[in-house]
Amino acid sequence: MEHKLLRVGLVGFGFAGKTFHAPLIRTTPGLQLAAVSSSDPAKVHAALGPDVHVAADAAQLAAHPDVDLVVIASPNVTHFPLARAALAAGKHVVVDKPFTLDAREAVELARMPVPGQVLSVFHNRRWDSSTLGARRMLDERRLGTVRHAAMHFDRFRPVPQARWREDDTPGGGIWLDLGPHLLDEALLYFGAPLAIQADIVQLRPGARTDDAFHAVLRYADGLRVELGASMLAAAPRPRVVLHGTRGSYVKPSLDPQEAALKAGLLPDGSARWGVDVEDGIATIEEDGTLVTRPVPTPDGAYPAYYAGVRDAILGKGPNPVTAEQALTVMRLLDAGRASARERREILLADVA
Repeated sequence: MEHKLLRVGLVGFGFAGKTFHAPLIRTTPGLQLAAVSSSDPAKVHAALGPDVHVAADAAQLAAHPDVDLVVIASPNVTHFPLARAALAAGKHVVVDKPFTLDAREAVELARMPVPGQVLSVFHNRRWDSSTLGARRMLDERRLGTVRHAAMHFDRFRPVPQARWREDDTPGGGIWLDLGPHLLDEALLYFGAPLAIQADIVQLRPGARTDDAFHAVLRYADGLRVELGASMLAAAPRPRVVLHGTRGSYVKPSLDPQEAALKAGLLPDGSARWGVDVEDGIATIEEDGTLVTRPVPTPDGAYPAYYAGVRDAILGKGPNPVTAEQALTVMRLLDAGRASARERREILLADVA
C-alpha cells in the first residue's frame, strides 16, 4: 500500500529515541526519519547514516518547516514545553511516556490540537505479546468474570546508575518510568478505577529516587488490580496474572521486542517480528475439574503503533493512543503519588 511520505523529526537520541523510536519510525512505510535533535551528531550519524539532519536545538526542530510529525523522546521534564511548542507550530506530535510530569500539564496539551492535528502518546506496551495474550483471554471470557489481576515489571539492577531516570529530579524515578506502562495496561483491560492506593519507595542502598512501587486499583464492582515494579528483583514476579470465576491465566515473562531492538534487530519484514516462544498458562475449571493447559502467546506488534499514527495523520484510521487516554494515566500517576505521600487511598474523581 502506498502512502503519502510524512517527514519525522525526532527530539532526543538517548535510550528511548535510539532504541525504540528511530527503528520503528524508519521501518514504517510512509514515514521518513528526516531530522534528529541531539547534542552528539556523530552518535546519530553512526546509527542512522549521514543523510539524517542533526539539529542541536530541540525547539528549532519542533518548529522546522520540513517536518510533519515531531516525536519527543527527550527527558521527561522536557515533554510538556517541547510538545506545546510543536503543537503551536502546527505539527503532529508523538510524546514518549509519561505524557507530561503531571495531569495539569497534560490537560493543557490535550486541549491544544486543532481538527486534523494528531497528538498521540507512545504507550507501546499495549502491543506487548503478553498484553495481547491477556487481552485475548479477556475478550474470549475463558476465565469467566475476572475479579483479581496483577501486572509487574521487575528488573535486577541492584546498583543505582548515574542517569537522569534514577536521579531525584523532576521526571525521575520508577513510578514515572514504569508506572505509566502498568496503569495504561490496567485501563486497557478494565477501564478507569474508582481509587488507587500506592506505596512508592526506595529499596536499593544509595538510591536517589523511587526504585520500587506497589499499587492497588479498586473498581466499582469489587475488582482489584495490583501493579508492581522493582529494580531489586532477581527473581521477577509473573508479568500478568488474571484470576476469574472459572479459572486463572499466567504469563510469566516479559515481551521480547525490547531485547530485540536493543540487539539491533529491526521489524523490517526480513524475519517474523515479535515472536514470543513462551506460552501462557491457563488453569480452567472443566466439568468440575481444574485443567491446566499452555496457551500460545501472540506475536508482539510494536510496529502497529507508528502505522496507526501514520494512518491517523492521513485520516485513514483512529489515533492509536489519544491524549485523553494518556491524561487518565497522568491522573492516576498524580493520585498514586498523593496516596504514597499521605498513606491513604485516593479517589480518582478527586484528582483534577
